Amino acid sequence: MASGKSTKKSRPAAPVVSRRQGLPWLTIAAVVAVVALAAGIFIVVFTKNQEKSAAADALAPWTPSESNQDPSVKIPGIYVGANTPATADGPATYVDYKAAIHINADQRVSYNRFPPVGGPHDGTWANCNGIVYTTAVRNENMVHTLEHGAVWITYNPDTIAPGDLDILKSLVDGQPFTTLSPYPGLDKPISLQSWAHQLKLDSASDERVKQFITALRLNRWVYPETGATCQQPSFDTQNPPPFDATPPGADAIPMSGTGGVVNSTEMSVATSDQSVDATATAPVSTAEQAPASTG
Repeated sequence: MASGKSTKKSRPAAPVVSRRQGLPWLTIAAVVAVVALAAGIFIVVFTKNQEKSAAADALAPWTPSESNQDPSVKIPGIYVGANTPATADGPATYVDYKAAIHINADQRVSYNRFPPVGGPHDGTWANCNGIVYTTAVRNENMVHTLEHGAVWITYNPDTIAPGDLDILKSLVDGQPFTTLSPYPGLDKPISLQSWAHQLKLDSASDERVKQFITALRLNRWVYPETGATCQQPSFDTQNPPPFDATPPGADAIPMSGTGGVVNSTEMSVATSDQSVDATATAPVSTAEQAPASTG
């Protein structure tokens, strides 16, 4: 007999109706952003590499080699001292710039160019490993750096544009065998020096700046004391021997080196009384006058 209480029939649970899922826009946006970022990085890196490759290609003709020992002679406006060419035994020798002749710290040299590009020099070289000097440095110490294969860049502090000075600093700071210093009385805003070579310019953006550095820094066919170092711990880069703008006196050491001391360790790569080679590049300009005294 059925119970008086009605029994409830169990009903199946109602199906869960899920909302229709839309497209995962947040995920898509994130993926697109990552792809765009990766593409942007690739483009930047690729462009930089292309620029570096193009820059390297542009400087390739100025890189020294056995068949192109002194590419700098093709730089328009450069001064190159008369020379006897390099041989398998050593670099070129320059008749007006005798190497391995030292003077004392209280002596001066009657240089034939300003800034000077070679000749007798102080026995202590200036530190020349990427040093940006904030004050003018004594000529005789800086010339010794050229004998070691360095490029010395100078500028007239009164005429150089601030932007150009920043460019020069970026080319020198931390770079081996390269220095930068002000040079009061300089007849151009910028002048670059290596042993027996000089180039004077109006702008640091001039392509010849990098051509000069590429062609002459540590060019073993050009500088006298191959294998020498630019490290000089004893040289005070913050308070270097001061530049003297006054003309050298009658007691100054002449370019011939008379009165100086020949350094025997350097003598093997230095010669004197060389004859001028008939095929040597002629100087672009004659010897200059010393800069006027700045007081």
